[in-house]
Amino acid sequence: MPLAQSHRNPLAYLGWLVIFPIQDMGRQAIFFGKSFVLVFAWPWQFGKILAQMHFIGFKSLLVVCLTGAFTGMVLGLQGYYTLARFGSEGILGTAVALSLVRELGPVLTAFMVIARGGSAMAAELASMRISEQIDALTTMDIHPIRFLVSPRLVAAVLCFPLLTAIFDFIGIMGGYLSGSVLLGLGSGVYFSSVESGVRMIDVSGGFLKSLVFALVAINTCCFRGYFAHLSPAGFGSKAVALATTGAVVQSCVLVLFADYILTSFLL
Repeated sequence: MPLAQSHRNPLAYLGWLVIFPIQDMGRQAIFFGKSFVLVFAWPWQFGKILAQMHFIGFKSLLVVCLTGAFTGMVLGLQGYYTLARFGSEGILGTAVALSLVRELGPVLTAFMVIARGGSAMAAELASMRISEQIDALTTMDIHPIRFLVSPRLVAAVLCFPLLTAIFDFIGIMGGYLSGSVLLGLGSGVYFSSVESGVRMIDVSGGFLKSLVFALVAINTCCFRGYFAHLSPAGFGSKAVALATTGAVVQSCVLVLFADYILTSFLL
């Protein structure tokens, strides 16, 4: 491995540091292309898709609801005291709703699913790679990407917008709890501000982000687990650990990068 040869040939190691990330990006793009195309291969895997929807969607529901509630409550508190300085408490609903629908809802939902489901996917696929189960699937003429990755991709695309919608709703109600119930802002003022401030383009933009984040997050997590054997750690438990950690970190960074790109086009 280049890492082992770094002390003997530092120049070769420097070249490897440049070439490997480029190879990695190309490999990840090809991996996504194969996963996406194999979604439409017959016969369709409805059973696996439903199982992954239960794992990605239903099992993430509690953490998404809790995160949405506390995020909305914090936004309600901070927004109320900030707007009170300018005598604009009446637009608290707009501030909370737009913050959630445009940005925080899709991004934090993606983070929660990555932390709970994406890390598990990466660890599972990495363990299968290290224990040569993926090689066994290839030997049995079962396409491992179609069998292991494509159902997860479809399930994520179906679940992320629903989880984002739930996050937004719970967050807006959390802002109502802080701003109206605890701080005394009129409930009619709050919800009227939400209704007048949020437009359909804001909602559709948030859902578009959630779809892109689903593809980015699940593809990255599955890719890191699937190619765990290419890690500098080689085979073993350390490779599984590095694949899982790398999947979570890279997914979160790519979600933030995609969020910036999409926001620059949607504004």
